Amino acid sequence: MKCTIQGVERFDSPGKGRGLRVTKPFKVGDLIFSCPAYSFVLSVKERGSYCEYCFNRKEGLARCGKCKKACYCNATCQKADWSMHKLECSSMVAYGPNWCPSETVRLVARILATMKTQKERNASEKLMLIGEMQTHVEDVDNARREMNEADIAGLHRFFSKHLDFPDHSALLALFSQVACNGFTVEDEELSHMGTAVYPDVALINHSCQPSVIVTFKGTTAEVRAVTPMKRMDEVLISYIDILYPTDDRNSRLRDSYYFTCDCQECRTQSKDKAKLKVRKRSDPYEPEVVSSMVRYARKTMAEFRAVKSEKNILLKKPVATQQHGFVELLEMCVQSLDEMGTVFDDANVYMLHMMYQAMGVCLYLGDWDGAIHYGEKILKPYSVLYPAYSLNVSSMYLKLGRLYMGLEKRSKGLSALKKAMVIMEVAHGKDHHYIAELRKEIK
Repeated sequence: MKCTIQGVERFDSPGKGRGLRVTKPFKVGDLIFSCPAYSFVLSVKERGSYCEYCFNRKEGLARCGKCKKACYCNATCQKADWSMHKLECSSMVAYGPNWCPSETVRLVARILATMKTQKERNASEKLMLIGEMQTHVEDVDNARREMNEADIAGLHRFFSKHLDFPDHSALLALFSQVACNGFTVEDEELSHMGTAVYPDVALINHSCQPSVIVTFKGTTAEVRAVTPMKRMDEVLISYIDILYPTDDRNSRLRDSYYFTCDCQECRTQSKDKAKLKVRKRSDPYEPEVVSSMVRYARKTMAEFRAVKSEKNILLKKPVATQQHGFVELLEMCVQSLDEMGTVFDDANVYMLHMMYQAMGVCLYLGDWDGAIHYGEKILKPYSVLYPAYSLNVSSMYLKLGRLYMGLEKRSKGLSALKKAMVIMEVAHGKDHHYIAELRKEIK
């Protein structure tokens, strides 16, 4: 028997299939509904900083006495998490440094464990069961299929002691469901904390002009309005980063979600000119010059992602080796910015992309002035190109504000943090612990 969620209902969205719509008006910042996770997993990289069970960020977490890896607020959280942690605990001890399942594998293991013990509809399945989530198995390309096969092998290798597995085709379907419907759980600076599945939230369709935003309070997803909504308006989120021009957005949507967006922005491409802004000069650039630089930018971004992925492996190496690797990444950013800057304006989204990467590398290297240099160049275009209550904008204000405060530039720091708070109070809600923490920073 289906349950209901007050204020929303499931419906057949024209041209999109299943969807959600509101059954009453909502103002900007209103909480439309919240949804607990069906299953969730904390990123291995965040162990020691966050509680494995509640995702609370605090110092002095208590470690699991057996594996010495998982950390908890207290015995209550540890006990509550045991049904999931036991899937990994003895395996981590047995494999030692060779224990290396992907985050997706770890999440799928937890989903299977939850399914095994589930006797009634989960609190996250009021409107849609987890088994109803879209799979797109038939649309998966060879590269993705090989990744799924490797993940299935990892699932059998690391989790066979505690789990009985369904047949191979069912596992392929489940991995595809997680790929299409899983959510990255992020903190207030958009840093990756973990991954989770929320069946009811997965009902929400995509638009490059979203009406709502999904944020997280611990492991619970909260859906808030970022535009005024009338009764029967569809609830729409963006599945992707909407900074980029129409062709790039739809390429990403086709690759990851197997559809092309038909929202008003995609039909009119009204913001593409601003997003692809070129340098002003008396003799305008030939279209082929601009097109050639766009191709260079896309190629460079793909190459940077690949190199960055390789460099992340260095995090297990000695510090000196890590430093050298990330210096090379910064040089790659600078070189590409110099090249693109011969044609593109600093507010061009491809320039902004590489500046953002450069800022991240500077933060890793402890080059605070360098991080501020790139952050300041990014912020104004972000404020123009993103929607009013974008987490991309608030997170940039936060990063810059905290950098300023750390460098004793208090006036600039307070100004940036207050601007972040204006956005966060809408996106996260005024009662969120991130807001309480930010108020303390401002005081």
